[in-house]
Amino acid sequence: MLESDRRSALAALATIAAAAPAAASAATMSAPVSGADFAKRLAAAPRKRDYTTCPMVLDNPGQWDSEALSLVIGHPGKAKQVWDNSDIHGAWLNLMRNSLNAQRFSFQHPDFFAVSATHGSAHLALFDQQMWDKYKLTDLAGDKFPTNTVLGKPMQIDATSHQDPAGPFSPAGNSISVLQQRGVVFLACHNAIWEIAHKLSVAGKGEHEAIAVDLTNHLIPGVVLTPGIVATIVELADAGFVYSK
Repeated sequence: MLESDRRSALAALATIAAAAPAAASAATMSAPVSGADFAKRLAAAPRKRDYTTCPMVLDNPGQWDSEALSLVIGHPGKAKQVWDNSDIHGAWLNLMRNSLNAQRFSFQHPDFFAVSATHGSAHLALFDQQMWDKYKLTDLAGDKFPTNTVLGKPMQIDATSHQDPAGPFSPAGNSISVLQQRGVVFLACHNAIWEIAHKLSVAGKGEHEAIAVDLTNHLIPGVVLTPGIVATIVELADAGFVYSK
């Protein structure tokens, strides 16, 4: 009887030992991702900005920021949201800021992750000022935007001052630069670039593909180029991102 008990005890210990690595692995997988660590990995992912050609349809991962995009799609966090932003005149920056504030400070998700799926006229905000000057993008954006004011400037960010009515958590932080500081990733759309280039070409600003190449090479820092935003939204939704517009 004692020998039988000893064998049962050894078998139980073996079962526990075998299960321990799996449990540890599961715990690691379920651990919250650090927003700072993810930001470092994403910043280190290459962004090619020396294109010489720009086909209408991208069919090779080397034609967009595939490594960076894969990191975004594979973000391991649970609370993550993709915003479908297509109107530069809309409240898109304000909505994203409000969502960040409520998720992080109200619902206590400090590593809440938000992505801007940018296309349409909102995409004009993802080009640097050199492109705005060269191609007179104000003509497409409207008189409200004589320059790329949507980009804005970085601000000093201190999470303990989130009640400051003039701080980065307030409407004063409704800019791409401040939202990027807070971890929001802005995705660029190749299809939008191609269509904007077509409009500029029709307006006599140059050859269609050459303009598309120029615009692609002058996306603002931190932006992740995708082969097409509408298709990328499907990938993000499949990875657990909540769709918002």
